[in-house]
Amino acid sequence: MAKSRELDVVVYGATGYTGRLVAEYMVETYGGKNVTWAMAGRNADKLAATRDELGAPNDTPLIKADASDPASVQAMAERAKVVLTTVGPYTLYGEPLVAACAKAGTDYVDLSGEPAWMRKMIDAHEAEAKTSGARIVFSCGFDSIPFDLGVYFLQEEAKKSLGGPVSRVKGRVRAMQGSFSGGTAASMKATMDAAAKDPSIIELLVSPFALTPGFEGPAQPEGNAPMEDEATGGWVAPFIMAPINTKNVHRSNFLLGHSYGADFVYDEMMITGPGDEGRQMAEAVASMDMMGGDDAPKPGEGPSKEERDAGHYDILFIGEAADGKVIKAAVTGDKDPGYGSTSKMIAESAVCLTDELAAKPGGIFSPAAIFGMPLIERLRKSAGMTFELES
Repeated sequence: MAKSRELDVVVYGATGYTGRLVAEYMVETYGGKNVTWAMAGRNADKLAATRDELGAPNDTPLIKADASDPASVQAMAERAKVVLTTVGPYTLYGEPLVAACAKAGTDYVDLSGEPAWMRKMIDAHEAEAKTSGARIVFSCGFDSIPFDLGVYFLQEEAKKSLGGPVSRVKGRVRAMQGSFSGGTAASMKATMDAAAKDPSIIELLVSPFALTPGFEGPAQPEGNAPMEDEATGGWVAPFIMAPINTKNVHRSNFLLGHSYGADFVYDEMMITGPGDEGRQMAEAVASMDMMGGDDAPKPGEGPSKEERDAGHYDILFIGEAADGKVIKAAVTGDKDPGYGSTSKMIAESAVCLTDELAAKPGGIFSPAAIFGMPLIERLRKSAGMTFELES
């Protein structure tokens, strides 16, 4: 619903590594435009220093808020149309803000790849979000926008060219240069720590339908071992983000009234190539610690600008209809996935909620279920991403 608030967007966590990139993008893309935005975090002096270092206007509002002080988080939520948060792991720090936004009718976007926490938030706060009009959207970074919106784009094109959706889609990562964020590594650790204390979390982590309460679809490919893949003519390896992306894709289908079909099957793998070389590479990927082990970046750390600019990704989606017809689409990004591209995706998600989607009803959403084509067009225009059909 349309909201009358002092601020359009608050970037919460603006002094952190990824939050700073988001603030920088807001300065570059929306500075001087009709978007009122603020920077928020725990330390007012660090916020002021970050504002000045980024060249943001001196009158850019600075908001002191801390997850350990729910009153400060509530006050922040009540000032904004949308709160964009990079403050994770969300399992540890996220619920006070979700609760505040649900209560205040404030929209919310995050970078969560923590499905057990996301399901907990759905169970605890979706009813209030629907009542207040808050649109709460998880996973608005590399997990899971390119994948969730990639499947959505493919299905929309299938409806046009094939007369209906396809019941089987294969997501295949063809190329990826760049590292995952320190926040992603910390989120995975927080999820595993929570699972060690609560075994019921394991059930959510392994279920493709953990985010579709009351609906259990058909059996899905596990995607946890190298295999030969007829669809790509070579070998494929497990993809580390598949456990969260697949859950979000199924939630989008669920929230869209099963517009992909109640029998929809989806998986994600990494292409390693044909023949013995492809097999060996797939086996090497499967045995690799993709998060970098002890060398993984810590929250607040990340690559240089040159490294971010050198990053990229290319994801192929192969849709197979029941009659054997095939449709293909690709999603690409021109920056490293975990930082450069993610910061642009979440910023455009927040602004999209205040603009094209201002009248949408409240609830807790996955990206494709609420953003659809309006965000795809924004990402094409401003975020260095492509969504295209392939022959």
